[in-house]
Amino acid sequence: MKNLATRVWDGFLTYAVKFGVVGILGMILDVGIFNLLLVGTFGTGHFYSTAIGAKLISTSIAIIFNWVGNRYWTFRENRRSRVWLELIEYSIVSVGGLAIAEGCIWFTHHVLGMTSLLATNIAANVVGLALGTAFRFVLYRYWVYGTQRSDGLQNVQAAEAAAAVPEPEEALVKS
Repeated sequence: MKNLATRVWDGFLTYAVKFGVVGILGMILDVGIFNLLLVGTFGTGHFYSTAIGAKLISTSIAIIFNWVGNRYWTFRENRRSRVWLELIEYSIVSVGGLAIAEGCIWFTHHVLGMTSLLATNIAANVVGLALGTAFRFVLYRYWVYGTQRSDGLQNVQAAEAAAAVPEPEEALVKS
């Protein structure tokens, strides 16, 4: 039973905790920028001061922050050797999470007719964030940083190490 608990912790919960820490820091960044833009700190009457525009900008900044945190800490053992491909796939998944949050804002504003700062924050940063986080975690863990990826650093390093060890027959011929 202890062995099973250790495998579960090492295999999933460690990733979940690290993902949560990076996510909380990204959320603070996202929510802070979102509210600064929404209340007009940088001016009003612009796209970035609307709920949709503010969320687009704040989440885009948080995506970059979270990618760096997840690449170099959460999933560092499974990060990809092709950084640009990883970033593109990470961005695709992140845009899916952003679309979920934007959909929650749209629904709250245009279907429910609730446009207060509180309602907008609940839609974007509670409901949208929870749904988007679940969506992103699963796709990051099993697609972007999946252990099955042949270009993951672990797989590339293992292949290089195997190539460096001479075959037994090869070693005999050389001696």
